[in-house]
Amino acid sequence: MGDKRYRKVAVGGTFDKFHQGHRMLLEKAFQVAEQVLIGVTSDEFGGQKGEIEPCNVRMANLNALLEGHSNYILARLEEHYGPTVEDESIEAIVVSPETEPTAREINKIRQEKGMKPLDIIIIGMVLAEDGRPISSTRIRKGEINPDGSIK
Repeated sequence: MGDKRYRKVAVGGTFDKFHQGHRMLLEKAFQVAEQVLIGVTSDEFGGQKGEIEPCNVRMANLNALLEGHSNYILARLEEHYGPTVEDESIEAIVVSPETEPTAREINKIRQEKGMKPLDIIIIGMVLAEDGRPISSTRIRKGEINPDGSIK
């Protein structure tokens, strides 16, 4: 399968105010994996970030955006690690520099359980017009649009 190096890769996030950084994260996962497990933070867990759309809305939005892909699974995340610390079929995780520490924690837990560590694939941050990273928080605050344009 060309550049598909892994059978199953995980990505996770809130996926609120879907933006170019989210798109890049998912594109990389689909590029390297036969199957992508997408963890979406639950309302309770994701709500720690402030006012976000309900989980079922964010999951429905992802399903709509991923139309044309059939090789993914959406899973609700109730805590940081989700199925990555239980599912031995996951071979890698795609993260941003911001979430790399969580991937390292996942690998520590996996190793303590006698599981193989995940390969960690780090994508770069997508920058807004002002040179600062695009984030859902900045979009919610009204600083930028999802494409990184200054409002």
